[in-house]
Amino acid sequence: MQDYVVTNQFIFLFALLLVVSVVVTKFSTRFGVPALVLFIAVGMIVGSDGFGLVYFDNVYLAEGIGIFALIVILFEGGLHANWHTMKPALAPAITMSTIGVLLTSAIVAVAARYIFNLPWLESVLIGSIVGSTDAAAVFSVLKGQNVKEKLTSTLEAESGTNDPMAMFLTITCIELISGHGSSVVSMIGSFIWEMGAGAAMGLLIGFIAVTAINRINLDTSGLYPLFALSFALASYGITSLFHASGLLAVYVSALYIGNAEITYRRAIIRFNEGFGWLMQISMFVLLGLFVFPSELFLPSLMLKGFLLSLVLIFLARPLATFLSLIRFKYSAKEKLFISWAGLKGAVPIVLALFPLIAGIENSQLIFNAVFFVVLLSTVLQGSTVTALATKLKLVEPQTTNEIETLELISMGRNNLEMVEYKPTELNEITGKSLEDLDLPETTLINAILRNGEIISPNGQTVIEAGDTLYIMISLQYKKKLAKYLRRNILMKK
Repeated sequence: MQDYVVTNQFIFLFALLLVVSVVVTKFSTRFGVPALVLFIAVGMIVGSDGFGLVYFDNVYLAEGIGIFALIVILFEGGLHANWHTMKPALAPAITMSTIGVLLTSAIVAVAARYIFNLPWLESVLIGSIVGSTDAAAVFSVLKGQNVKEKLTSTLEAESGTNDPMAMFLTITCIELISGHGSSVVSMIGSFIWEMGAGAAMGLLIGFIAVTAINRINLDTSGLYPLFALSFALASYGITSLFHASGLLAVYVSALYIGNAEITYRRAIIRFNEGFGWLMQISMFVLLGLFVFPSELFLPSLMLKGFLLSLVLIFLARPLATFLSLIRFKYSAKEKLFISWAGLKGAVPIVLALFPLIAGIENSQLIFNAVFFVVLLSTVLQGSTVTALATKLKLVEPQTTNEIETLELISMGRNNLEMVEYKPTELNEITGKSLEDLDLPETTLINAILRNGEIISPNGQTVIEAGDTLYIMISLQYKKKLAKYLRRNILMKK
């Protein structure tokens, strides 16, 4: 009976934390503070040094939940990524995720050596942990902002692909500190294998996933999102068995799935979007519980952490960004924005758990220092990213929207789909009558929603900005329709 009561209390507390965490996202939007900071704050408030409702210090459980959450977050981010806009930014993004991470880690390591008076290897370990940007933080801050497509694609591709580099450097440092390190040649070969095999496995599993999703006939549409998520977990698990980068495989497979034509696409993306939020909330609240403010907010640690944060934000990241992008066509303003938008978040904190698990000397100090640096970086940079983009005039007017698929059960067995589209003022189709549109074959605009009223369209009906079009289309012409709808008047200039 006692166990039953404890279980009920745990469920109630989890529900309460979830409700509070969801509500605080409204404040994060209003005050421009990244939601993950507020999630961490919720965990710290209800933790041992706060109200004392939950005592949590299980580093193994924190690491397991953190890795699982990263898989879901990277998968959700990859599903939303547009390959056509990301492709031109891939080369600079990969340069940033490799050379950029190395440069950032090296500069932070030198600073950590003299600020914290740690041995060189432990200083390099701190630099390796905070060297990468965080996908969850970058995705959440840039989502819904009309920052230049080129910059958004670069930042999202970088944050989605630089985790393997940071993880490789962190594990290598821990092995060297523990006396189990390999030769330099062996480590370089291992890194090449991890990146190459991780990308290849991601493509293979992505192809298998798309084929399986389109060919299988499940009894209910609710199973398709779970089926897709299972491939994300398989990407990480199978790739890790071959000692390659599982996180890179997850992102690549999600990128492949998200840019392919799949059945129940909307349901799959919406489910993973919600599940991604759940994982972000769970992970950051848990990490907040894991931190003890009485140990974190010591004057000496705060001062040293503040100095290291300044080095990271104003020296290491900008220098690494400008040097990494020197061969690419980015203006000084664009490089400055990319530098400032390189947010830290969950990945460094999860990586900071590795030294604790390995029993490295000064591991608690390393974790607290990394946590403070990430917290300050996220609050300072995350709350000003949008304002900086506006100040630097890197915000574009919204040209077109993405088409949304409405999966109707009655159509699931046919070769038809209903799509929803909202044209903007810059869309080429805006201001034209239906009879003047160059729509693909077998395309039928069934209804138009305008100012809350449904309009039955005819050939003379003129499309206005803000309308919601409901279009029935044969699957084989869906790509052609999407390309036509996205055309805007700026493309002609």
